[in-house]
Amino acid sequence: MDKSFLSPAEIAESFIEMGRYKAGLPAWKQFVLGIMGGAFIGLAAQGSNVAIHTVSSVGVAKLLSGAIFSTGLMMVVIAGAELFTGNCLMVLSCADRKSGWTAMLRNWFFVYLGNFAGAMIVVLLVHYSGQLNYSAGLLGGFTIKVAAGKTGMSFVNAFCLGILCNWLVCIAIWMSTAARDIAGKVLAIFFPIWLFVTSGFEHSIANMYYIPAGILAKSDPMWVKQALSLGLTQGGIDALSWGTFITKNLIPVTLGNIVGGAGFVGMAYWLIYLHRQRNAEGEAAK
Repeated sequence: MDKSFLSPAEIAESFIEMGRYKAGLPAWKQFVLGIMGGAFIGLAAQGSNVAIHTVSSVGVAKLLSGAIFSTGLMMVVIAGAELFTGNCLMVLSCADRKSGWTAMLRNWFFVYLGNFAGAMIVVLLVHYSGQLNYSAGLLGGFTIKVAAGKTGMSFVNAFCLGILCNWLVCIAIWMSTAARDIAGKVLAIFFPIWLFVTSGFEHSIANMYYIPAGILAKSDPMWVKQALSLGLTQGGIDALSWGTFITKNLIPVTLGNIVGGAGFVGMAYWLIYLHRQRNAEGEAAK
């Protein structure tokens, strides 16, 4: 009987082959596809900031931001790109011994670098386009404020928010894999991503746009003035740097993303749908 979507067990099986394919890609393809993925997420982050920089209600702003940001993952999944956070699901293929752990880590490394490069391309283009001058420089000030907020968290806070984020991002990818048409994939992606952004969870690749954009925006006195008008202190602005970006956000959020995606989604569903089946197949073969 023809079905309009895959069952959870069928999704799990599809990720075995998907992980093997991703692990076997040449490093240069992983890197270039990573650039595309980082750029798509960077564009979604940029669009989210534009949409909400004049919205005073935090809840409404996050609600609107989430609706726009979901476009980024849609472009990754449908147009074709590699995203580090989604590739945490490659653990299914490794756990099933269809690809090696070293090959997975190699993929993560090159895709992560590509994601950073893609996000930085968007950062630089937005910065030098003059777009941050919107609303008399308020968008530039808001960009600084967002970045400072993300680098002002404790390690534990950032780590936990990273877990919660990629739990939902990987569920979005998992659900989109069930869909057999583009409309189904769009709907499957939209709601979990909307939920993660509205909740204020932390995505390492999105932060490769949000925080560097804020760091560069500090170079413009007008944007700094607008950041201060939004309630950010001078101390908060001074603390925003490449060092705090890496140590106070990127490292803990990345580690949390791995736990949320690889652990709470990938390994959880491998244990539920594939582990016992593999054991039964092994016993039957004896």
